[in-house]
Amino acid sequence: MKKNKMKSVFVGLTMVLALSACGGDSSSTSKSSTEKSTGSSIEANSGASAQEYTDPSKLKDEYDVVIVGAGGAGMAAALSAKDAGMNPVILEKLPVAGGNTLKSSGGMNASETKFQKEQKIEDSNQSFFDDTLKGGKGTNDQELLHYLVDHSASAIDWLDSMGITLDNISYSGGASQKRIHRPHDGGAVGTYLVDGLIKNIHEKEIPLFVNTDVVKINEKNGQVNGVTAKVNGEEKVISGKAVVVTTGGFGANEEMIEKYRPDLKGYVSTNSEGSTGDGIKMIESLGGAVVDMEQIQVHPTVVQETGMLISETVRGEGAILVNQQGERFYNELETRDNVSSAITALPEHYAYLIFDSELAKRAKQVDFYKEQGVVVEGKTIEELAGKIDVDAKTLENTVNTWNKSVESQSDTAFERKTAMDYDLTKGPFYAIKIAPGIHHTMGGVKINTDTQVEKEDGSVINGLYAAGEVTGGIHGQNRIGGNAVADIIVFGRQAGTQSAKFAEDPK
Repeated sequence: MKKNKMKSVFVGLTMVLALSACGGDSSSTSKSSTEKSTGSSIEANSGASAQEYTDPSKLKDEYDVVIVGAGGAGMAAALSAKDAGMNPVILEKLPVAGGNTLKSSGGMNASETKFQKEQKIEDSNQSFFDDTLKGGKGTNDQELLHYLVDHSASAIDWLDSMGITLDNISYSGGASQKRIHRPHDGGAVGTYLVDGLIKNIHEKEIPLFVNTDVVKINEKNGQVNGVTAKVNGEEKVISGKAVVVTTGGFGANEEMIEKYRPDLKGYVSTNSEGSTGDGIKMIESLGGAVVDMEQIQVHPTVVQETGMLISETVRGEGAILVNQQGERFYNELETRDNVSSAITALPEHYAYLIFDSELAKRAKQVDFYKEQGVVVEGKTIEELAGKIDVDAKTLENTVNTWNKSVESQSDTAFERKTAMDYDLTKGPFYAIKIAPGIHHTMGGVKINTDTQVEKEDGSVINGLYAAGEVTGGIHGQNRIGGNAVADIIVFGRQAGTQSAKFAEDPK
């Protein structure tokens, strides 16, 4: 929904993660927690972790693989490149690693996984593919989509092998099966994933520099050979046999949003402050092609005053949406674009998520939302209705009707078929006021399944790779919930593997 000014939410809540078993020389990391986090305004739905980063004085002139951006895709690429025998480096412009990955509160979609099989959840790669293609309105790059789907289960295994276990499985919007994989306790995936990846980065002694702003990708004789970065106010050239760009999208860049989607001017944004399209612009300057730039996703459940995204997990665990009259008005687990449109079409242009105490126990993110003061509580439905100025009898009737639908497994009103495992009967009851906000930019640079950056004519830019939200084509016109994390891990791993191959034997 529109606000006077686009903004991202930056919460100063931090949890210190001890990394005493880093495996690297302690002299290579920053000793001061002030140096590590000063100036950071990164928000994560369950708190950003204070981490140790490599001392700026240790930045070398040359590495095998230079990775630009320390979000999930960048760290996945670094770990894979290291496993392939390379000496990678990660350069991050913000004071804290994690980017938009830190803000992810849902989970990771994957099909035919060992955890699904253990829990007797019947799913298939074809079903995952079909759901995603339908969600993207048939416009997804199908080669990239097949790669994403077919490598999703192995990505779950890869994470699990590093102590990052996503075995709590639920529904997400647009999914026909339980497919979104979350941390064991059902908590937000973002900080759990970032903490786990950084722990492994330290253990494998991969240098990770923050406050290091890459301003140019360098090339010579048609081949990328490093980057130029600003460090402590000075420019430094860092050579590399291959470069991987994982800088994220442009959801926090007002000018780019307005350029490609003028109708979204003034919308609140859920994005990290670093999501400004830097990587896209640098790659375009080298002749790299872009695709689907006008495809910008609006997420349906965003707190307008702060830009805080309310995870799809809440709906995936059984919450309903009601209007100001206390009535359901749409299938809550439809794709994000359709749910957003339904909310925008309401006279009031906002809605309420309604859920009970049992759901709050299953969706651990609710604890954080309570701490942030966005959850309204009532001991009964009647008390809750009074607090949000909704007619009590209407809301009671709506909730009772929904509970009967759950019991009969038939939603005759809006034909919802998923996330109907639990009724809403256990007080206290809760409401969160939400409306749509800018969430994900589906467009970006064009890549092939080897994550090589392509030009308009289909040729590749030698030595240049990209993964994550900086790329386009995978999600088509609409990304379904849970596919962003799948994207960064699956293609981040591939970018690390392929850049390592190139660095070892440049073509």
